[in-house]
Amino acid sequence: MVRIALLGFGEAGQAFTAGWKELPQSPAEGLATYDIKVDNPSEHENLRQACARLDVLCADNPAQAFSGRGAIFSLVTADRALEAAQTAVSAIETGSYYFDCNSCAPSTKAQAAEMLSTHGVRYVDVAVMAPVHPARHRTPLLIAGSHAQEALALLTGLGMNARIAGREPGQASTIKMLRSVMVKGLEALTAECVLAARRAGVEDAVLSSLQASDPGIDWIKRAAYNLERMMVHGARRAAEMQEVARTLRDLDLPDRMTTAAADWQRQIAALSLKDEDEPLGARADRILGELS
Repeated sequence: MVRIALLGFGEAGQAFTAGWKELPQSPAEGLATYDIKVDNPSEHENLRQACARLDVLCADNPAQAFSGRGAIFSLVTADRALEAAQTAVSAIETGSYYFDCNSCAPSTKAQAAEMLSTHGVRYVDVAVMAPVHPARHRTPLLIAGSHAQEALALLTGLGMNARIAGREPGQASTIKMLRSVMVKGLEALTAECVLAARRAGVEDAVLSSLQASDPGIDWIKRAAYNLERMMVHGARRAAEMQEVARTLRDLDLPDRMTTAAADWQRQIAALSLKDEDEPLGARADRILGELS
């Protein structure tokens, strides 16, 4: 069984680890992580507690985390993905797999692939195609790159749910990026529509009209969910949408909707509102109260 290390130990890294630990032959035994939060006094204690809870070595530097590891999963924010690869590359052993699971533009993935391949690391472009909860390590993945076929066998052996999108780095991330135009864009449109309707006192009429126009969606439930995603994960989503904008520009297309969506994601995340189990109206009121 290949030994694993994680570059970044946030929600996705912890979800994958928790899933792996429940397998009959757990690949998470002896797992290690390096996360830059280890050097941040305000964050390192929470990081160490998360590592202790999942029995993961919390390394002080990349060399400690990656020594003897044949598979590195990079799970950082989109805006730090290339920097993380640059920090890690000298510590990764030749022949190891580097699973770049970050939500980045294809051109960003291509840069990382070139750099890591030059050092003898087997780069794999990975697109995480759904929230990591509740599926955890079984979350659907798309993979691409010249090592995709053997990487698929490795991921399958880890109990993961992957399929090949192409042989070139960036082919998997292209699908993820362009899907996010719609998924994260709809979240931003939800905020703009529902918050304005709530402030104007017409949200019931607006949501009823949407429900009548498209009965296949539970608009109240979806709107509440979309606002929650932005409240809790908006900073990460904004970083991803900047990479989506770069993808569009690389395709010689305008990015105006995506850039605006990133602004909404970033603004709501900056309110630092905690998720609470509450109806849509109460959730909207809390956001509006902070936006005022």
